[in-house]
Amino acid sequence: MKLLKIVLILILVTSTISLYHPLKTEASANASASSAVLMEQQSGRVLYEKKAHQVSRIASITKIMTAILAIESGKLNESVTVSEKAVRAEGSSIYLKPGEKIKLEDLVYGLMLRSGNDAAVAIAEHVGGSLDGFVYLMNQKAAEIGMENTHFANPHGLDDHEDHYSTAYDMALLTRYAMSNDTYKKISGTKVHRAPNPTESWDRVWKNKNRLLTELYEYTTGGKTGYTKRAKRTLVSTASKDGLDLIAVTLNGPDDWNDHINMYENGFQHYELVTVLKEGTVKEIDDPFYKKKVYVKQDFLYPVTAEERKQFKIEYKLQKPKKEWREKENEPDVVGKTIIYFDHKPIEEINLYFRQSKTKEKRSFFDSVRKLFLIHIGVRSDG
Repeated sequence: MKLLKIVLILILVTSTISLYHPLKTEASANASASSAVLMEQQSGRVLYEKKAHQVSRIASITKIMTAILAIESGKLNESVTVSEKAVRAEGSSIYLKPGEKIKLEDLVYGLMLRSGNDAAVAIAEHVGGSLDGFVYLMNQKAAEIGMENTHFANPHGLDDHEDHYSTAYDMALLTRYAMSNDTYKKISGTKVHRAPNPTESWDRVWKNKNRLLTELYEYTTGGKTGYTKRAKRTLVSTASKDGLDLIAVTLNGPDDWNDHINMYENGFQHYELVTVLKEGTVKEIDDPFYKKKVYVKQDFLYPVTAEERKQFKIEYKLQKPKKEWREKENEPDVVGKTIIYFDHKPIEEINLYFRQSKTKEKRSFFDSVRKLFLIHIGVRSDG
C-alpha cells in the first residue's frame, strides 16, 4: 500500500513539473510523404529532408518549369492561338476552345491556379514552337539550375511518358530559382484571377487550388499542387515569416497540407536568418596596402538555429599587391575572395573589391566627359 502511495505521489509531482516546466522537444517535421524537403530560399540550405534525392513522378508541379519558361520568354503580352491538340489534353482543364486567342500571361495564370493541362500545351507550342521544342527548353533550364536527377518529357506532368521524373530536392531548386522572378512570385501567390472569355459575356474566374495559400496557412506565399494516379499527391509551396523565406516540397504525400504546415512551423520555430558578413569595408584586414580599402558589395545571410551561431568561420584570401598597382590608374577592382565556412565546410565564396582612389574616380569621370565632348564635335579618339 505504501509503495502504491509513493508511486502516485511521484506521478503527481512529475505531472506538475511537466505542466510548469514542459520538456523541450523539437517540433515534429516528420512527413507522411515518400520524399520531402524544406529549403531556405536565400541560401538554399536544406533544413529538413526525407529521401530528398529519390527519383519520383511529379505530376502537375511540372508546371512550375512551364510557367517560368513562359515568363522568361518575354512573350507574356503576346496573343496565343489555341490548337486542337491543346484542347484535347487530358485531365484538369481551363476549358480553352480551339482557335481562340488568349494572352500568354492569362494562360500562365490558368496553368498555375487551375493546373490547366490545355494551358500547358498551348504555352509549350507558343513558346517552344512545338511540344518537343519546349521539352528541350525544359531540360536545358533544368541542367542550368543544377537539377541533376530530373528529366522532363512534357509540359504538364501527366503520366504519358516513362522518362518524366524529378526529386523533392530538385523541385525545391527549381522553385528557389522561379521565386527570384517577381512575375512568377506574383502569379504563384495569386488567389483569384479573372481572364476574358472570347465567346461568352462573362469573364473566366480562376481560384487557386493551393489551399495552403487560400485558407490553411497564413504565411503561405505561393506554390503548385499536383496529382496523377501514378504520382499520387505532389505539392510545392512557399512561405515567409519574420524575414525567413522557406520552400517545401512533398512527393507522394497523402497528408501533404499538414506535412507542409509542420515543416514550416518547425523551420520558423528553430531557424533564424543571421548576417554572417556585412556589406561595406572589411575591418579585419590589416595589410598596409589593403587596410580600409577592401570591401564587399552585399550582406551574406544564412539560416541557423541558436546552437549553430558560433559555427561560422570567415577566411580572407587576397592577391599579393603588384608594383603597378601603386599607380592610381592601375588600381585593381577585384583583389581576392572571402570564403565562409559553416560547420567546417565551405558554403560561400564572395568577391573582395578594392576601393578606388578618389583621384582615379574623378579622372575617369572627366575622361568620360571629355570623350563624349570630342565625339559630339566630331573628333574620334583615333584622330
